[in-house]
Amino acid sequence: MQFLDEAKIFIKSGGGGDGCVAFRREKNIPFGGPNGGNGGRGGSIIFECAHGLNTLIDFRYQQHFKAKKGVHGMGQLRTGASAEDLIIKVPAGTQIISEDREELLADLTEVGDRLTLLEGGKGGMGNAHFKTSTNQAPRQFTKGEEGDEMWVWLRLKLLSDAGLIGLPNAGKSTFLARVTRAKPKIADYPFTTLKPQLGVVYAQEREFVLADIPGLIEGASEGVGLGLRFLGHVERCGVLLHLIDGTQDDVAAAYHTVRTEIAAYDDALAEKTEVVALNKCDALDEEEIAAKQQALADASGKEVQVISAVSGENVDAVLRLLCSAIDCYHGITSEDDTETL
Repeated sequence: MQFLDEAKIFIKSGGGGDGCVAFRREKNIPFGGPNGGNGGRGGSIIFECAHGLNTLIDFRYQQHFKAKKGVHGMGQLRTGASAEDLIIKVPAGTQIISEDREELLADLTEVGDRLTLLEGGKGGMGNAHFKTSTNQAPRQFTKGEEGDEMWVWLRLKLLSDAGLIGLPNAGKSTFLARVTRAKPKIADYPFTTLKPQLGVVYAQEREFVLADIPGLIEGASEGVGLGLRFLGHVERCGVLLHLIDGTQDDVAAAYHTVRTEIAAYDDALAEKTEVVALNKCDALDEEEIAAKQQALADASGKEVQVISAVSGENVDAVLRLLCSAIDCYHGITSEDDTETL
């Protein structure tokens, strides 16, 4: 399934049905009173956070959503039927933003969340409503209210337990493919991953969702490349796994580049629990590994894991650390959650 994390759509609620002008006409009752019914209410536009969705790709093929109009009132005091509400299903983590991108209208984060964004128009009054002691045969009625309409932006920020971050070509897609059944594109050049990927990791007799965020570059927090959209996905991750390409010369500079962009985007991101791993150790000798591990530890102030996503070396240890960090993030404690990150 193709991933799409932003879409612009047009929505319009249904108008109310018009009221009816009618009079009672039965045998032996030549001058019956008014009996025109009211119009039905128009359909509302409702957004619902649905299970099983993780992309906005459906909105690439349908951008206009219009609820139906209420049925007009009828004689014999029959009220027109109200139109069904139009329910638009979106994945968890979807934000609804005004057309000018200035106002956040809703943030749907939990499956089952519902929001009525546009109410359907009220139905008009039939002439029976206007009958008075001095006006026994009114021909007055009202039209139904028009529905509201607007353009909105849908923006998806992935909800995942852990997120993979790092510079392009750090081996994030290889790691995701190693620990999940996801099939991201993998190649030996930067910017192979152009859209976030999700996978489910099974470790420690449990499972959690891991997101591969496309590589961040210097200036991402200022909108360079697609940095702002990628950083938005990092925002919803509970824990971060920061992969550093061990084959590059300055691993400390690589670490600082990503951390600088994260801190510039949102201070809260910089405070998330981070597991740091030096990747591609299969391409290094022991002396190089020791030197780069120490340089990265000095730069990050954290214990650095040495792994190879290609061979699987030490990957299980990193997954154990992630499980422990995710449990802490969700407020879960156990006897095994004593390892220091």
